[in-house]
Amino acid sequence: METKTFRNYEAVDVKAAVKEHYRKMRKNQTYDYVQRMHKKYLNFDKPMGLWEAMGHLNDLIDVSDPDLDLPNVQHLIQSAEAIRADNRPDWMQLTGLIHDLGKVMFLWGSDEDGTSQDEQWGTVGDVFVVGCELPDTCVYPEFNALNPDMQDERYNTPTGIYEKGCGLDNLNLAWGHDEYLFQVLNNHEANKLPAEAMVMIRYHSFYPWHTGGSYKPLLNDTDAKYLELIKDFNKYDLYTKSQKIYELEEVRDYYQPIAEKYLGTGPILW
Repeated sequence: METKTFRNYEAVDVKAAVKEHYRKMRKNQTYDYVQRMHKKYLNFDKPMGLWEAMGHLNDLIDVSDPDLDLPNVQHLIQSAEAIRADNRPDWMQLTGLIHDLGKVMFLWGSDEDGTSQDEQWGTVGDVFVVGCELPDTCVYPEFNALNPDMQDERYNTPTGIYEKGCGLDNLNLAWGHDEYLFQVLNNHEANKLPAEAMVMIRYHSFYPWHTGGSYKPLLNDTDAKYLELIKDFNKYDLYTKSQKIYELEEVRDYYQPIAEKYLGTGPILW
């Protein structure tokens, strides 16, 4: 039986759009860009319920994903159902269901920011640290030199603007759906998800760290615990992708009580 290979960006059948996505992401995601996106998108002034947000991901296909070309809501349900099948805690099941929900940013995004349906380089894809040297563990490292920060002596050293051992929580990561959802839920008063869930949401796309082993000078002891959490979650984020189709309404009856337990019944401010 043939084993499916995931995240093979060198395969001949990887769409040119995937490579172009990463070229734009590496070129445009500078330290200053990330600061602008925080100011622009973290206003928490757009109320929308969880299930409405989930429904909108029926309209989004992640252009950075070399493995799956289904609407993103399918990946979320696949992840959640695999976590559920393994009898993992209910909060982790919910985390699987919502971990990519920050991609709803496309509803109010723009081509210029890379946050629209057509231009996704500010929403999806493997993230990296801005404000320090880009490692060769990034997807398509040949694009690293396109980033203007790599010509700036403030930003092009292994530690850049950061103190050695400062830890992940003190770094600025490339702007995308992970950081967006983390900040939205951090602002959500009814949020009772455990800290472990918030780590999974915030860092699941940070592949140069959790898979590539980069950024060691910046890490602290807490990050070793984070790594264990992410590697555990990653099994369900990555290896559950398939062409199986779910209907959101079919699984809602099961997940809605869990969602209400941890996120309340009211809208979330995006």
